Amino acid sequence: MNENTGLIGRKVGMIQVLEEDGTVIPCTVIQANAVVLGKRTLDKDGYTALILGLGERKEKRTTKPLAGLFKKAGVTPKQLIRELRCTPEALDTQEVGQPFKLEGIFEQGQFVDVQAVSRGKGFAGVIKRHNFKGSPGSHGTHEYFRHPGSIGTNMTPGRVLPGRKLPGQMGNKVTSVLNQKVVRIVPEENAILVRGGVPGGAGTAVVVRGAIKKKNGGRV
Repeated sequence: MNENTGLIGRKVGMIQVLEEDGTVIPCTVIQANAVVLGKRTLDKDGYTALILGLGERKEKRTTKPLAGLFKKAGVTPKQLIRELRCTPEALDTQEVGQPFKLEGIFEQGQFVDVQAVSRGKGFAGVIKRHNFKGSPGSHGTHEYFRHPGSIGTNMTPGRVLPGRKLPGQMGNKVTSVLNQKVVRIVPEENAILVRGGVPGGAGTAVVVRGAIKKKNGGRV
């Protein structure tokens, strides 16, 4: 589990960043317009974490326990709630009921892991879903061009083994992209620019955390 300090935000879209040497870097803009709903402390909970809220929710669609949380924080009901582990130092920089502060969370050049729900593409066959080659287009092939082929195991063990790649639902899954570089941080817009693509379409809720497979959370 990734316990590095992170944030939640919305994917705005993609832009290009031009470096001084002329290099063009494709970047995804993530706006961290979350609100701090609460804190977890070492004394009370045994660990440190921030409870963040994102988006707006109708009050009539809010359960009473959640309504109490929002009322205690002094904010309007939020659509998405996430609890993210963080260091005690990062916990002290945030205040309950106030917008999430981006300062000190990430630094330019740091590596991060990005998690979001990917675009749903519906029911797909094995060629689109798993990049199968397909059957030959001649030599007697008949209505079998995009089929998966043989999936059995003959007499032993006489069944289809689990994990076989077959047609099915494609996309619409929680997807993580690891070791993406932070290209720019725009504190006045509360936005972060991450190199490369991020799962999901514009407006998708995104979780950004320090890289779990890099030393010191990917910090330079």
